[in-house]
Order: sequence, then C-alpha cells, then structure tokens
Amino acid sequence: MQNAPLLMPAADTLAELRDEIDRIDRDMHRLLMERGEIIDRLIAVKRAQGVGCAFRPDREAQMMRALVERHQGLLPLDAVEGVWRVIVSTFTYVQANYSVHADDSGGDAQMRDSARFHFGFTVPYVAHHGAGAVIDAVAASTGDLGILRATGGLSDGAWWMRLVGEGAPKIIARLPFVERPNHPAGLPMFVVARLPADAMAHGVTLYAVGLARWTHALPAAFQTLKGEILASAPHPEGLALLVAAAGDADAQSFAKAMAEAGVEGARVDVIGSHAMRFQLNDARSGVFAP
Repeated sequence: MQNAPLLMPAADTLAELRDEIDRIDRDMHRLLMERGEIIDRLIAVKRAQGVGCAFRPDREAQMMRALVERHQGLLPLDAVEGVWRVIVSTFTYVQANYSVHADDSGGDAQMRDSARFHFGFTVPYVAHHGAGAVIDAVAASTGDLGILRATGGLSDGAWWMRLVGEGAPKIIARLPFVERPNHPAGLPMFVVARLPADAMAHGVTLYAVGLARWTHALPAAFQTLKGEILASAPHPEGLALLVAAAGDADAQSFAKAMAEAGVEGARVDVIGSHAMRFQLNDARSGVFAP
C-alpha cells in the first residue's frame, strides 16, 4: 500500500500578506488610541491626588530596559527603541506640555538628532547658545526639560555649579537609557529639570564640588565612595568638579573623604540623580554601571 502524499500548506499570496499587515496596523493604532484613553484617566487621577509631575525618569528607564531585553526578530532594535521613545515622550507631552531646551551652539547636529530620537517631533525643540542659557530657560519654565552633553563640551566652564541650590534645576536622567554599540542616538546627555523629590530617579547621585586647590589624592578618595570625577573647570572658589557616585554616600561623606585626602573646606552639593546606566552588548545581555 502506497503512502498518501503529504499535503503542503498553501503558499501565501501577496494580497493575503498585505491584508495581515493592514490588520496589524489597525490593531496597533487601536492600542495607541486605547493608551491615550488610559492617559486621560491617569491625568484625572493625578489631579485628584495632587500629583502634578508627568515625568518619571526611573519608570522610563525601566521601560526601555525591558523593551530591549525582550525584543527579537527582523525589526532593528534602533527602530523599536525610537518608536517607544516617541510614544512615551508624546504621551508625557499630552499630560503636561513641555519643551526641550538644548545647548545647540553653532547647530550641533548630533545634539539635535539625539533630541529628536529621544523626544520625537511633537515636543518643541528650543536651541540655545551655551549650557548656562539652557539651565536658565529650564529654571524660568514651569515644566520644561534641558539636555546637555554629559562628556566634553565644557566651553561654559563649570555649568553644573548653576544647579546648586534648593530652587535650581537638577539632573534627572542620563541618556540614552540603554547604551549599546552603534546606538543611533548614543551621545551621552544629562537631562535637567525641576522635579519634586518623589519623581527623581535613584541609582547614581551627582555632586558639585568646589575646592580651593587640586590634589592627586582626590580620585582615590572618591573611589572609596564609588565616586568618579566626570568633569572639572575653573571656578571663583578655585576649582569645580562634577562627580558621579553609585550607592548611598551623602555629601557629608564626600566632604569627609576629601578632608582625609588633605582638602579642607571643600563645598559639596547634590545636584541631581539618575538611574543606573544599562549597557547592552552584542550578545543581548546587559550590565549596570554608574
């Protein structure tokens, strides 16, 4: 008795595949509109509870990490992250209109591209000449963000000293939320804003340090508290340092460590905090770093 021939599944037709794509597009649009309805309810709940801040940088960082860790398939991760950044930033804008102020001295294409990747085109982009102008604009606003290069670009000197004081803007995030090789918007940036304490992300704390003189013992003293000097610049007090530290060391601990290193009378102020950096390698595994 001969075996019955195997039945092969019918080949997909272009029309059928395009119908499937149209169905998925309709579902995606419906889900986005449904998300908008939930945001509308969220706004009402926040108003009733007296919660006025739409920015939650720690939650955004967690969302982006989860996104890149679960992603697979044909669609490039760059596109997926970009879509989600536009969704998150635009829905935040719907909750509370805001602008993004940037140090765009001389038309910084890399800064502009990074801003559009992380915040999209709905959120207004306002260019300024210098970090000081960005900080002043954020300080004068009711809820805007400012973006500044986290490395280099120190033509404004010790701009971070402008973040000292209870009413001054603070660093609330470090972009990108997920660092990986060949990131299309991988320019390291700090986000500054005026946020209530309960809206701040935690993991890495930023300090402004003012001291009269430099000593080579300082880096080792900071390392004992998991601290790292990110930048330095002249300042009326002598020298200003921008220091990042993971863990729960406070300003007093840094002042004490500096005194033990031979630096007396240093001023140490907290100027913000951000989530731990999440670094993704080519094998799609991630590690946290300060």
